[in-house]
Amino acid sequence: MIEPTKNQPNQAQHSTMTLEDLPPADTQRWVTARKAQVVNAVRSGLISLEEACRRYALSVEEFVTWQSLLDQHGISALRVTRAHQFRKPG
Repeated sequence: MIEPTKNQPNQAQHSTMTLEDLPPADTQRWVTARKAQVVNAVRSGLISLEEACRRYALSVEEFVTWQSLLDQHGISALRVTRAHQFRKPG
């Protein structure tokens, strides 16, 4: 069996995700797993980008940043304390 990598999320997890699996709309504390859940829900078509931004009071820029960090560096890059390590200078 091929193990998923940071660039290849486990598709089986996404196909069984439901709206009830998503973080609550009033989430205040955004841990890495919650950010990844929202990104994966949008990718799988469970919710639209617009719905995710409205539901979680996110800007499109913030969501795209989560998505890019997840794609390029894996889930650990979604930690707020480490995000600066992965940002491009300038």
